[in-house]
Amino acid sequence: MTKTVLLTGISGFIGLHSAKELLSQGYAVRGSVRSKRKEQQVRDTLTAASVDVSNLTIVELDLGSDKGWDEAASGADFIMHVASPFFTSQPKHEDELIVPAVQGTLRAMRAAKNAGVKRVVLTSSAGAMFSKLSGEIGPKDWTNTDVPKMSAYLKSKTLAERAAWDFMENEAAGTGLELTVIAPGATFGPPVGDDISGEALTSIARMLGGEMPMVPKIAMPMGDVRDVAALHVKALETPEAAGQRFLAADAPARGFRDLAQMLKDEGHSGPSTRLAPNFLMRIIALFDKEARGMVGWLGLNLSGDNSATRKTFGWAPIPFKQTVSETAAKISGLQS
Repeated sequence: MTKTVLLTGISGFIGLHSAKELLSQGYAVRGSVRSKRKEQQVRDTLTAASVDVSNLTIVELDLGSDKGWDEAASGADFIMHVASPFFTSQPKHEDELIVPAVQGTLRAMRAAKNAGVKRVVLTSSAGAMFSKLSGEIGPKDWTNTDVPKMSAYLKSKTLAERAAWDFMENEAAGTGLELTVIAPGATFGPPVGDDISGEALTSIARMLGGEMPMVPKIAMPMGDVRDVAALHVKALETPEAAGQRFLAADAPARGFRDLAQMLKDEGHSGPSTRLAPNFLMRIIALFDKEARGMVGWLGLNLSGDNSATRKTFGWAPIPFKQTVSETAAKISGLQS
């Protein structure tokens, strides 16, 4: 019998890859979008990627509204909650990110409980594990959201994941509902379609175009979106994954300088490997909102412990040089 997955945020970078993986493995997918106007775009994008969409339906859900959640979850075996607001630039107020991230997660959890869903797989972030500025982080680590100048995005992902675990403890105990968290690092890889507007792909595009004369001193675990999607699907039905959180990234600390060097090694002339001094980034942040969003990350130098991910799912990450190469090739092809 075909199992059904409610996949929130299907039109996003990770969402489309997750839909492709699910449909290819025989699941029925109920994908959510904020507006039904995106339905045809999602269908066309997946079809162009040689995906059979006969088991795909689209529903309209908003992270900020209760409307439709129970109906969307009804009859679903699993919920894969990928949808969350994301941009690295600092918003005017942090609640622009935090409120929809937390409330959307709680709406997904409540809908799962009400519908008798077996398991929720939640997309968190390695950023919810940033317990320090340097060293190694992993599933046992949590970001301290009370740190001054905390990135609004990191705070939103941390608080949203905390809310999910609190829900499991306080409202879902004894119901049979399970939660598994997949926490991607900085995620790259070729998009399913032709949309390169996301933060990660935009950064590669800017490097290729010579629009980043200097890069910030920030290094963290990075990974491939195809790995992230595959791990989400594996997490649905791997018994040992229940009640666990997993880092979905390669282990080494990598930064924009490493990305730039890999692109240069591939023969691209646009990338620069010059590091921007931290004081300069802080000055730029006074009038540039994207730089302002980076200030709280300056000096970050973190590697990741992905041993539990490897062991539980029998997983080995796609080589990161391959990820960078294939991302650049896809972007260059779309821009030519």
